[in-house]
Amino acid sequence: MSETIRATRPEPPPHVSAEIEVAHTPVPKWAIGEFFGTFLLVFFGCGSVCAAVATGAQVGVFQVAIVWGIGIATAIYLTGSLSSAHLNPAVTIASAAWSRFPVRLVIPYLVVQMIGAFAAAALLYSIFGGAIAGYEAKHGIIRGAQGSEATAMVFGDYFPNPGGKALTEEARATMTPGRAFGAELVGTAILVLVIFCSTDERNASRPQILTAATIGLTITLIISLIGPLTMAGLNPARDLGPRIFSSLAGWRSVPFTANGSGWLTVYIIAPIVGGLLGGGIYRVFFRAAYRL
Repeated sequence: MSETIRATRPEPPPHVSAEIEVAHTPVPKWAIGEFFGTFLLVFFGCGSVCAAVATGAQVGVFQVAIVWGIGIATAIYLTGSLSSAHLNPAVTIASAAWSRFPVRLVIPYLVVQMIGAFAAAALLYSIFGGAIAGYEAKHGIIRGAQGSEATAMVFGDYFPNPGGKALTEEARATMTPGRAFGAELVGTAILVLVIFCSTDERNASRPQILTAATIGLTITLIISLIGPLTMAGLNPARDLGPRIFSSLAGWRSVPFTANGSGWLTVYIIAPIVGGLLGGGIYRVFFRAAYRL
C-alpha cells in the first residue's frame, strides 16, 4: 500500500516539498533504510569493539571511536535518502517531538532499528565467536558468570568501560549510575543537536555533502570523551538489540544485572531524554536564528 512520510529534516525551505513518496515495494523504503543503516552502524561499531577486545586489533579508545564514526557516516550515506537515516530511537523520538516526523511511524522505526541491531550482533558473533571464546579461555572468564561483562561488552554497553576485564568495586566507584546517566544524556543531546543543525537547510554553513561525515566525526569525538566512562552508547537500539543477543548467546543474566538497572536508565532512558533535550535546544535557540 502506498504511503508518504514527512521529511525528518528540522525545517525544509518553502520551495521543497515536505512529502517523500514511498516506492511500491514489498518492504517500505524507510524500513529498508532503517534496517540496513542500523545493521551497518552496529556491524562496524560493535565489530570494532569485538576486534579490540578479542584480538587486540585496535589500541586505545580513539581507534575504536574512529571506526564507529566512519561506519556511521557510511551507513548514513547509504540510507539517508531512504529513511533520513535516523538509525537511533533517540533521533526518531526527538524528530517526532521537535520536527515534523509523523508520530505514527515512531514505533515502526524503533522496531526496525532494533531488528537491524540484533541481526548485526548475530552476524558478528558468527564471525568473532571463536576469538571471543579464546579470549575467555585465556583469561579465565566463565561466560554467564559474574565478571563476564569483560566479554559481554563487545555487544552491550557497561559503565565504567570494562576494557575487557571484570568490573571491580574500585572501578565501579569511579562511575556512579548518576554520573553515567548524565554522561549518556549530555552525549546524546550534543549528537542530536549536531544532527538537527547540520541538516537544517536554512543553516548557511551546513556541511551539505559532508553532513554524514560531520555526524560521524561528532560521534567519534563523543566516544573519545565519554567512551572510557560509559562506552558512549548514545543509542538505545544499538545497545538493547545486541544486549538481548548476548543474553541469548550464553551471557544469560549478566547483560541485565552487571550494572543493575543501568541497562534501562543509562542506556535507554538517558539517550532518549538527551535526544529530546538536544532537539529542544535546536528548536528554541538555533532554528529561529537560522531564519534571521
